[in-house]
Amino acid sequence: MKIKLRRHAALESSAFSDLAFLLIIYFIVIAGFNINQGFLLDLPKKDSVKTVPKEALLRFRLDAEGVIHFGGRTVSSAEAEDHIQAARGTSPNLAVVLTVAPQSPWQNVVSFVDLAQKSSVESFSFSMEKPVEGEAR
Repeated sequence: MKIKLRRHAALESSAFSDLAFLLIIYFIVIAGFNINQGFLLDLPKKDSVKTVPKEALLRFRLDAEGVIHFGGRTVSSAEAEDHIQAARGTSPNLAVVLTVAPQSPWQNVVSFVDLAQKSSVESFSFSMEKPVEGEAR
């Protein structure tokens, strides 16, 4: 009885190595197109202590409609940027504080953060306003 040996095993393994090589190339090419869009904030170091005097705080507020308030009056984003630039000239340790109403559109919050970042503000803080009792959420 004669046993016939098949030599197709070598062909199958070379086909798999070719496929693996092509998949590696594919994933390398795809990784080049992965673009993350967002904004970067420099967070303080874990053990850093930085004291900011009250005079160096610039407080803004976003109301429920997304309107910016500064010093008790409504301002545009361009005016807010002007206030930040003017304060940066007089106070090197400037800190911008943004208080956000819970119903404020998030795009307005992101736009303000972008405005502060473009103004080269090193210290930025934002917080949500506490909802008023009896107010609908």
